[in-house]
Amino acid sequence: MKSIFAVFVLIASSASFLIAQATAPATSTPQGQKELTIEDLFKPGGLLGRPPENVQWSPDGTKVSFVQRDDTGQHGELYYVDVATGKSAVLVASGKLATLAPPTSSIKNPIKQEAAQRYSIAAYHWAPDSKHLLFDSMGQLWLYSLDTGTAVQLTTNNEPSADPKFSPDGDRISYIRKHNLYVRPISGGGERELTKDGDDNLLNGEVDWVYEEELYSRSNYFWSPDGKRVVFLQMNEKDVPTYPITDYLQVHASVDQEKYPQPGDPNPGVRLGVVSTGGSKLKWIASSPSSGALPLGNDPDVLIPRFGWVNNNVIWAIVLNRVQDRMDLYFVDADSGKSTVMMTESTDAWIDMHPEVEFKLLKSGDGYLWTSWRDGHNHIYLYHYRKEDPLGGAAELVRQLTHGDWEVESLDGVDEAKGVVYFSANEGDWRQRNEYAVGLDGQNLHRISERAGSHRADFDPKNDRYYVDDYSALTTPPSASLCSVGGSCTPFWQARSIEQFNLLTPKFVDFKAADGTTVLQGEILLPTSGPMMANGKAPLILNPYGGPGAQTVRDAWLGGDLFDQILARQGFAVLHVDNRGMANRGKAFALPIKHHFGPTELADQIAATKQALQQFPQLDPDRIGFWGWSYGGYFTLYALEHSEMFKSGVSVAPVSNWMLYDTIYTERYMGLPKDNEKGYHDSSPVNFAKDLHGNLLEVHGTSDDNVHMQNTIQMINNFIDAGKQFELMLYPGKTHGIGGQAARDHLFHLIDNHFLETLAPGK
Repeated sequence: MKSIFAVFVLIASSASFLIAQATAPATSTPQGQKELTIEDLFKPGGLLGRPPENVQWSPDGTKVSFVQRDDTGQHGELYYVDVATGKSAVLVASGKLATLAPPTSSIKNPIKQEAAQRYSIAAYHWAPDSKHLLFDSMGQLWLYSLDTGTAVQLTTNNEPSADPKFSPDGDRISYIRKHNLYVRPISGGGERELTKDGDDNLLNGEVDWVYEEELYSRSNYFWSPDGKRVVFLQMNEKDVPTYPITDYLQVHASVDQEKYPQPGDPNPGVRLGVVSTGGSKLKWIASSPSSGALPLGNDPDVLIPRFGWVNNNVIWAIVLNRVQDRMDLYFVDADSGKSTVMMTESTDAWIDMHPEVEFKLLKSGDGYLWTSWRDGHNHIYLYHYRKEDPLGGAAELVRQLTHGDWEVESLDGVDEAKGVVYFSANEGDWRQRNEYAVGLDGQNLHRISERAGSHRADFDPKNDRYYVDDYSALTTPPSASLCSVGGSCTPFWQARSIEQFNLLTPKFVDFKAADGTTVLQGEILLPTSGPMMANGKAPLILNPYGGPGAQTVRDAWLGGDLFDQILARQGFAVLHVDNRGMANRGKAFALPIKHHFGPTELADQIAATKQALQQFPQLDPDRIGFWGWSYGGYFTLYALEHSEMFKSGVSVAPVSNWMLYDTIYTERYMGLPKDNEKGYHDSSPVNFAKDLHGNLLEVHGTSDDNVHMQNTIQMINNFIDAGKQFELMLYPGKTHGIGGQAARDHLFHLIDNHFLETLAPGK
């Protein structure tokens, strides 16, 4: 799952890389080299050092700011890079930052702590004048002056304030408290409550769990360009079922009731509201659909994942149907409520809000850019509308800007003066992610990033000269640089050297899918020796993710997983393969899994494994393991039930029953349960417990708010009823990421030991 995969990536790529220390005797280490151990990976700061946090551009484009913490994560300073000179300096010193932006470890609630890390919630915000910063210190807001170096506390309420924003002129701030919207002047004076009816079931401008996780919504309210109004989404969760997350570590166990819709359940009811920041009467936006258009809210079967302002008087909103194969783009007059459907997108696959859909208005006020899968690959389209009368008719397609058998992965910037669009894409190699430019006329497509590998670009506010480049490659650790378009790059952070560890080099390898024609891309790490090898043969461990919306085989730092290195030093070979159904290979590659999870993915993994055994005769066909996390954990259960190829498996935080995961993710790919009863049944491992083969270890955190422990409880109950032996480990109070040094240490020792015991020679 992409939503679940996001957590996996956080765990697997945040410089801790999920490593377990070897317990079997290791091979000898060359003189001058150091053996990679769990102490190296889980010591504070990890193997590579702590990367910069909250990298942002100042609004005037003269500075790039970031928080750099020490290895413990407890102490840090806010730095900036001067764009003119490329030099770094301290913007806010450690002592002040400790009060203004405490580390995420200060958040006591493990679910909120993981959410802050997973969703990269900003600890500070630039003011429009580029002379002030707004800090969110555990729900209390502070205004910091760069000129004086002093901070003024703006909120003192016992209830925390969330999602703060400056007004466009910088004179006021807005925020959410207890499910209502507030605004206040920064010069002093009382706050004004813009909404008054918010409660635990009625969220005004606030993002709920399922929208944040599955639609990638990060805010549900926005200022108008002139600062006179705010448009916001109200979410009504009254009919959304709750799931009880129990804290067993107290003397008297407590329960946190999480709003969590499961397939077929009611989603949050949504509607758009517009309110004056001066406090005048609130206006609700409605529509009278014609010609089959989707209703603009106030309907249980529509989603509103994105919205904002076209200009001071016109709102735009994207509306999705429940199963997410139809989307309408609305323009709405904020005064009259009149609306026009500007365009409609529909598909025989699904519409995923990230990365398949991006919408970017042009500053010219007469057009927008749109990304779509409509020609089979994600590409950029330019649309035109009437600047003088935006609602005067549907938008017109001007041209498709990019073409080809490759995917646009992100729309990063537009320099309208030069007529250039900047974007990332995997043109030429599915495993690469490079930065490109193309003209608004669709001409002069060219690559601007120089080094092969994986780039993520964040352009300056004008989108014309500079960008921050996060870069890595398969054997090149991450770095962050300030780059000029068409010029050089100057690093402002680089990972620590890892040369002392003498790491083995993974090998990219291609296979044919089970259909006999589609190319699958893989990555294999082969051992040269180790106690797990016997007669020159090495056991093989598959570690797929497997699910939609994700890609794991990339030309990025070691594929994001150094656990392979620990296993390989013990004599295991490790194989990652991206099967059909996964992302960034186009619609035809993803579509085979629609309405049935499991069979296509497993058939491709088995086909790739058989080819790997032929290509690499040192692999032992009688000692093959399989393990994964999230969708990969689900995949492990499915594989051990539907194949006898795998002797051993580890399933971490798995979905075991697709009726237990959330509506928006599951229905996107599986449809509604009433329309696909067989698909839900056949895709769910709980229904095939009697077919379990091999040695299974199943793992779950008891406070997992994403894939609930209910999945594992139902799975083990069915294993017991079927008379199947297995191993189980629960991590008390841990969420989906099973975070914390002690828990990670324990978990990866457990995984390591499981494979050492079950795949040992002679077993």
